[in-house]
Amino acid sequence: MSVSLDDIKTLREATGASMMACKKALEENDGDYQKAFDELRKKGEVKAAEKSARKTAQGVIYAYIHNNRKLGSLVQLACETDFVAKNEKFLELANELAMQVVAADPKAISPEEIDAEFIKKEREIWLEQLKNEGKPAEKINMILDNKEKTARAEMSLMTQPYIKDPSKTVEALIKEYITKLGENIKIIRFTRYEI
Repeated sequence: MSVSLDDIKTLREATGASMMACKKALEENDGDYQKAFDELRKKGEVKAAEKSARKTAQGVIYAYIHNNRKLGSLVQLACETDFVAKNEKFLELANELAMQVVAADPKAISPEEIDAEFIKKEREIWLEQLKNEGKPAEKINMILDNKEKTARAEMSLMTQPYIKDPSKTVEALIKEYITKLGENIKIIRFTRYEI
């Protein structure tokens, strides 16, 4: 079933869950707002969203070195309390994120943080490619926007498919740990190293 953008936005404002999670919940519940809301609550999406505004002043800097000793990463992961920062589950998440950085080579944490100059240059290249392919002029802007959205998602850590379970994003993985640990968790920064 197709759901309207307005319905998705309304559910997102009420739950704080991602647009994709809201869309999926509405589609799976035939557009029924209350059922979609309840499903998001059951999955812990609403709980995670409620915690996302809380301050994260503790955390760890986690290092991962791949077994070939030619790839590595540092990830700064924040949480609310020192107690959770020392928790085995929190460190497990930090390890998963550090491995994700090594394997998927993201360029930023979120799609909005991708370098604007890089995107501008890519759009110029895509535009020439589309013209050479003979795409209709009235569809070019829509195609460019879709290409940009896809590129930003692929290059951003939060929106990349999780390497151990591509059916979910890294953002969904973090929300699972927020629900398990009962605290807000944020990636502050990361660095990837390669020889």
